[in-house]
Amino acid sequence: MSVKILIDLERLRRPFSGIANVFRNLARGIEESAHPFSITYFGKFSSVGFPLKAKKEWKRRHKFYENFSKDFQIIHVSHQASSYFKKNYRKSLKVVTLHDLNFLHENLPDNKKKKLLSAVRQNLEYADYIICISHFVKKDFEANRHLFPLKKLKGIEVIHNGLQLPENRGYKLGKFNNFADRNYILNIGVLFEKKNQLRLIEMLPFLDRDLVMIASEEREPYASEVKNRIKELQLEDRVHILKNISEEEKYALIQHCEALCHPSTAEGFGIPPIEAMSLGKPVFLSTFTSLPEIGGDYAYYFEDFEAEKMAAFYTEKVSSFHKNKEDLVPEIKNWTKQFDYKVMSSNYLTFYQKIAENATS
Repeated sequence: MSVKILIDLERLRRPFSGIANVFRNLARGIEESAHPFSITYFGKFSSVGFPLKAKKEWKRRHKFYENFSKDFQIIHVSHQASSYFKKNYRKSLKVVTLHDLNFLHENLPDNKKKKLLSAVRQNLEYADYIICISHFVKKDFEANRHLFPLKKLKGIEVIHNGLQLPENRGYKLGKFNNFADRNYILNIGVLFEKKNQLRLIEMLPFLDRDLVMIASEEREPYASEVKNRIKELQLEDRVHILKNISEEEKYALIQHCEALCHPSTAEGFGIPPIEAMSLGKPVFLSTFTSLPEIGGDYAYYFEDFEAEKMAAFYTEKVSSFHKNKEDLVPEIKNWTKQFDYKVMSSNYLTFYQKIAENATS
């Protein structure tokens, strides 16, 4: 009899988010693999785009009541702040993927921080295993382990996120064709304080480039602060904020950009840099949290956020990249292969096999 596994894909309800993209690709990789498990997915599936053999459709009431998860030997909760499957399973193994504990380090109001901590505590309390998406996240969790009542924990593993790396082909800009002849820097991510886009705005007057920002969503008051700074610096014609774009358009914008700048101060992983590197683009990151782990020796790192110094560093490194482009691009692309979704799904399937065998030994 095969082991029955329930994988929580509830975050697919936010289809343009990075987490939705990761777990959509986990499902894709699993469905493409030969494995001995009976796997059912939980979530809203309109954004999946490929068939799933077994699925349980998300309903709002499942947050308060459901009686189906007890029928599975392994329950995999794909986000540490999930509102689902929090119970203490006596005959099932509960796995929780931990994406980050950034809220512990961010400048948040105390009530917001307590709320986020409470959500993670509830999910981890009865977890048998925790999967961290980077070695940085694991290190951060272990440093703050005293904050969590871990009543059943048997082990902590690291499995890097994976994505469907862009194909090596030309992508179409579609409605953004006006950017085809522009020299621009690209930023991808939520318009949010920890993403640090304001530093890019303030760098721009010292460069003769545009800035294109793909924002899946905006968080206030930071979004207003960014927009006000754009006006103060009279950059309305050089800064372009785009929303709800397709994957095709995103990859086209990456292909046409000069470089991707992702100076985030808090990341559990970092998908946009991998996407850009897989297309052979130079990537500029901060030295904070998981980003050095993701970029390795193949990214450039801002160590000073003073605008003029950032611009000088950017100009120097972009020039160096283009002088050595023929040698660098193959190396950069090769680096990203470890983050392919097939590697991620294989690692999860191996992990499921290991814990299932441990449970029966």
